[in-house]
Amino acid sequence: METTTSVMTVHYDEKPIYDIGFYSDFSHLLGHCEALNIKGRNICIVSDSHVAEHYLSEVTAILEKLSPKVISFVFEAGEEQKSLDTVRRLYEHLILEHFERRDILVALGGGVVGDLTGYTAATYLRGIDFIQIPTSLLAQVDSSIGGKTGVDFDSYKNMVGAFHQPKLVYINISTLKTLSTRQFLSGMGEVVKYGVIIDAPFYHWIEEHKEQIIALENAVIKEMIYRSCDNKRRVVEQDPKEQGMRALLNFGHTLGHAIEKLTHFQYLHGECVGVGSILAARISYNKGLITKETLTSLEELISFFSCPYISGYEVDEVLETVRSDKKMSEGQIKFILLDEIGHAYISREVCNEDMKTVLEEYQHA
Repeated sequence: METTTSVMTVHYDEKPIYDIGFYSDFSHLLGHCEALNIKGRNICIVSDSHVAEHYLSEVTAILEKLSPKVISFVFEAGEEQKSLDTVRRLYEHLILEHFERRDILVALGGGVVGDLTGYTAATYLRGIDFIQIPTSLLAQVDSSIGGKTGVDFDSYKNMVGAFHQPKLVYINISTLKTLSTRQFLSGMGEVVKYGVIIDAPFYHWIEEHKEQIIALENAVIKEMIYRSCDNKRRVVEQDPKEQGMRALLNFGHTLGHAIEKLTHFQYLHGECVGVGSILAARISYNKGLITKETLTSLEELISFFSCPYISGYEVDEVLETVRSDKKMSEGQIKFILLDEIGHAYISREVCNEDMKTVLEEYQHA
């Protein structure tokens, strides 16, 4: 069933914090921004070279109706730009343009743009407001929601960051049409993840609608994005700063991040998460937590969405990299395992041998 509402509100401590809008164009952006009382404030739109080509002019024209000064900062597209050096250049741009604490940043792009812009907003003048306008599937269903911001440091994924909530998340589903097939499918690892960890009915809905998802049928895509966002909203409302259950959202990320780093970001984040999810499911199976049928179902669903075989790393290097992951706690790995579809849990009992076994199985499959 297609969603009947276009807006979802995120609450913390039962107080509304920000809205997530779901639309097929940018025609409602002005109204949402007017409701934020940003009229008269300077705006800087942050984007990358790919996204800016498609949407920067349109979004600028809309925001110019509210602001006396709308500028932009566009950096070269790519994960390698998600760095403190890019943040430094953005700081300098804002300083030279005399941006004050009352002014606002707008993240127009995928996960790299959103994470970097959010971190800049969290730290510039000790914190200014920002808006998320995610344009990739991965950003729309995951990284734009929940207030996690950050950049990579010497190839260590998201090692520098801050929690800083946006004032608005505006999702224009039509932006997915300008993604390559590979970019779109890379977001499906995060979509499947929600069904795997907390929402079995959604997992089975994805299985039933996978052909329509591949075909980008509008009603199905809108429903998929809405339900993904609703799952993430439910988690982050209960645990906004990852003190407990929010860690479940890291399913597939522990090994996925390590592989992403060691292959020098030649694979997309969502592709590495997909492989990491398969490996996490295999560890769950090896520990007797899930059945062979469950493992096969998950592997087949992730593979259906063109999850590539990833090579170019050494198993021992993966294990060493995992020990530098920000998800370590008191020297132990917080690994997310499954005991059934729709239910994951945090384990501190995954050892090097567990990971080495599945990594070697995957490499020789």
